[in-house]
Amino acid sequence: MNISVAIDGPAASGKSTIANIIAHRFNLVYINTGFMYRAVTLMCMRKNIIYTDVKGVCKMTKSLDIRFQKDRILVDGEDITDSIKHPKVSSSVSNYAAISELRKLLVNQQQKMASEYNVIMDGRDISTVVLKDAPLKFFLTASASERARRRCIELNEKNIPAEYDKILDDILKRDYIDSHRAASPLVKSEDAIEIDSSNLSISEVVEIISNYIMKYIEKHNLKSLR
Repeated sequence: MNISVAIDGPAASGKSTIANIIAHRFNLVYINTGFMYRAVTLMCMRKNIIYTDVKGVCKMTKSLDIRFQKDRILVDGEDITDSIKHPKVSSSVSNYAAISELRKLLVNQQQKMASEYNVIMDGRDISTVVLKDAPLKFFLTASASERARRRCIELNEKNIPAEYDKILDDILKRDYIDSHRAASPLVKSEDAIEIDSSNLSISEVVEIISNYIMKYIEKHNLKSLR
């Protein structure tokens, strides 16, 4: 019996950091779906394939070998984890992620991973599209101002220049695009547990989610995950 944990939420809500910690705690395979869309965006930008060129985007995506190694993402053997966090990628990824044909390609890959492993997966449509039958669903959010503050700190720690007002503007634009796109918009699943982390630390959110997972593990006697 495989276990699937789904975490959805807007940009910079802490999904990837928290999912990665929980993956290590419960020995789950962490699938960062946002990284996958960012990876496609970066590779398209490198090859000057604009998001309106749907055929070009999909053709290139099919040619990519996308793999995860713990919390890193590799494309064709190249570790691009740091590159996909650049502000230029952040400001463009929602336009590529809105392509329905691209989403179908990546969703198929994500569902295949979930069928083979115990996974924790985060993104925008995990609970509503990718893992609709996941027994554990969470919707993680925070105020836009707090998310912008966190993203600035993250970028500055990596020596990437970041202006708060520009980051906040990008986040607000991404929120609008993600929640209004025709293909798999960002919405909270009715059966997802909502957690507002605006005033919570990472460790506090991790404990809240971990408690739900532990209850599920004990209920279903999943000894290998304890």
